[in-house]
Amino acid sequence: MGTNDERESTLNQLLTEMDGFGTNSGVIILAATNRADILDKALLRAGRFDRQIYVELPDLNGRRAIFNVHLAKIKKDESVDVDLLARQTPGFSGADIANVCNEAALIAARHKKKIVQRQDFMDAIDRIIGGLEKKTKITTAEERKSIAVHEGGHAVVSWHLQYADPLVKVTIVPRGNALGAAHYLPEERQIMPTQALLDKLCSLLGGRAAEEIFMGCISTGAMNDLERATNMAYALVVYYGMSERLPNISYYDSTGQNYGFTKPYSEERARIIDEEVSRIIAEQYERAKLILSQHEEGHRELTEVLLSREVIFTEDVERIFGKRPWHSRTEEIMDIAQSHETEEKDDADTDGGSVATPPPFNGKK
Repeated sequence: MGTNDERESTLNQLLTEMDGFGTNSGVIILAATNRADILDKALLRAGRFDRQIYVELPDLNGRRAIFNVHLAKIKKDESVDVDLLARQTPGFSGADIANVCNEAALIAARHKKKIVQRQDFMDAIDRIIGGLEKKTKITTAEERKSIAVHEGGHAVVSWHLQYADPLVKVTIVPRGNALGAAHYLPEERQIMPTQALLDKLCSLLGGRAAEEIFMGCISTGAMNDLERATNMAYALVVYYGMSERLPNISYYDSTGQNYGFTKPYSEERARIIDEEVSRIIAEQYERAKLILSQHEEGHRELTEVLLSREVIFTEDVERIFGKRPWHSRTEEIMDIAQSHETEEKDDADTDGGSVATPPPFNGKK
């Protein structure tokens, strides 16, 4: 209660001070917050601030530009791919990107390198996203095989789905609370078709499906995958209106008012929602099992490589299954951006070459 009183008194004092300024006082007030959702409406109403600017997290091209700023201060070799770094850091702010560059430099220094290399940046991103590497965590041979089968299942299923994110690497080295992980290049789609959501859901279930098919039993290692898959399936039905039995209906409340209801649908409708979620997850689980059964030999080879090397990359998966037949959306966006940069550069060169230079002045008119 005391906290609310303090916040209200601070708000009242701020509004009083702002009302004291005249239109010709020459004072400019700037304010910034990363919690705009909790600001009082009295502070946001018309007349308080002339401009309200919402600064979003940088997109792909923005992250690439920010990386170029920070990389200019670091000694690096030609193996550092700025485009790859930008694609691997969706949702990162400018401060997060600066942290990646600083962490990569520290990793290179620990290995007594004179320059920062691509692997140093990869390790820095892994450490920031997944946590500290824990190679000392003891696992039995059976546990390592189970982890390799699970992560290999994610890799195989996602590789054969059009809308699944492109794979970067798969590792069975423990980090943080995770015993293994599959890393992808998120596509950052603005609009998600139904099939894209189903492909992502199927990819999430690939690990559990691989355990059932190739190990003959399932484990608790799929808990996070199941949580994300369940949330995605509920979003398909309840928010996006993509269900067969409940089409074009959304119970998402963007206003936060909830219309005075704790649950804006009946018990019968709730039962249908649960049935639809169960059906979607069951269908995608069977789909994942079918993909794994069709590529059983490739999954076995992938698992063996994982057990021997602990980390595999895109090149290893391409060697086993061949290149993916689908063009990445992110690559298409980057190609468009590069073509625009080339056109702007060509236009600048053309404009610069067409400027006529006056003859030198010789003192005569």
